[in-house]
Amino acid sequence: MMAKYTQRREFCPNAACSDYGKIQAEQSTKNIIKFGKSKAGKQRYKCLTCGKTFTETIGTIFYRRRTDAQEMLEVLSQIAEGSRISSVSRTSGHKEDTISEWLKAASRHAEAVEEILLAEYQIDQGQLDGLWSYVGNKGEKKTMPRPKRADNSSVRR
Repeated sequence: MMAKYTQRREFCPNAACSDYGKIQAEQSTKNIIKFGKSKAGKQRYKCLTCGKTFTETIGTIFYRRRTDAQEMLEVLSQIAEGSRISSVSRTSGHKEDTISEWLKAASRHAEAVEEILLAEYQIDQGQLDGLWSYVGNKGEKKTMPRPKRADNSSVRR
């Protein structure tokens, strides 16, 4: 199911290309060809119209990520189930900042992420609502201001 969201060989993602966003209908008119693999082993493609190359993960939360997509989704599912970022960080070995960045990326691709989490990780809609609420509140850490102590330096005992 995950491969459905990571394959971008149907159209050119380059906004300056005349074939940008046009889905290829016929085999004879295809302008996107396989173009080797990246260092990470991801399939690369080339648009014959504009000459730009891109990987299969462009336009997804997995684009330019070094972590395996399956592992990222497992971390997101743990947070959707109610785990705190600090707890998931300890158990997964990923930094809290990294996990927060994944959450922000996931929020930009919410529909696709929801479909995967609902289907493959048995996350229910209420947990997803909690996840997106959590993501929305993670822009900055919120702390309670400490109450100021009264100045007792003039009081002698």
